[in-house]
Amino acid sequence: MGVFTLGGLTTAPASTATELLAPTTAGALTASGWLDDVGVVEIDPAISDTAATRERFGLDAATLANCVVVAGKREGVERIAACVVLATTRADVNNTVKRLLDVRKASFLSMDRAVELTGMEYGGITPIGLPAEWPVFVDARVAETDVVIIGSGVRRSKILLPGRLLGQLPNARVVDGLGLDALGAGA
Repeated sequence: MGVFTLGGLTTAPASTATELLAPTTAGALTASGWLDDVGVVEIDPAISDTAATRERFGLDAATLANCVVVAGKREGVERIAACVVLATTRADVNNTVKRLLDVRKASFLSMDRAVELTGMEYGGITPIGLPAEWPVFVDARVAETDVVIIGSGVRRSKILLPGRLLGQLPNARVVDGLGLDALGAGA
């Protein structure tokens, strides 16, 4: 378990390479008992962005997922959530996320705040190991993907795991239509 091969990437079980994970990510994987179910692979940090990873390793965009952090306010209280969508889509922040957070306006958290609040590196933010009070909205297509590639909390590695596990994270909610296709409509 924890060994996956997609394109030019082959992982080792996360239990054998915890140094390739952000501390909060390693802690969350340990707490969930998933260290042997999840794979991790070291990559060049210069190619950690989704498009560069896809090109370098010959990956199908439908196997790559992005985690974005969004926020909005309700009655003066900030509400923050993470959204996980496939690289072939974008998070529907203006409708679905706004409704799920029950706010009038939702927007992406700034890079500095996202890094500060997650304890992860920008470009490597993952839904695994986020603050416990944040909801994690996972697009249904991500949860249905056999093996998905996500960040590890650091730019020098990637995590590969069955998409269904992301829907089992604490505070996770699988949402139909969270990701919009390139034309703006849910697929």
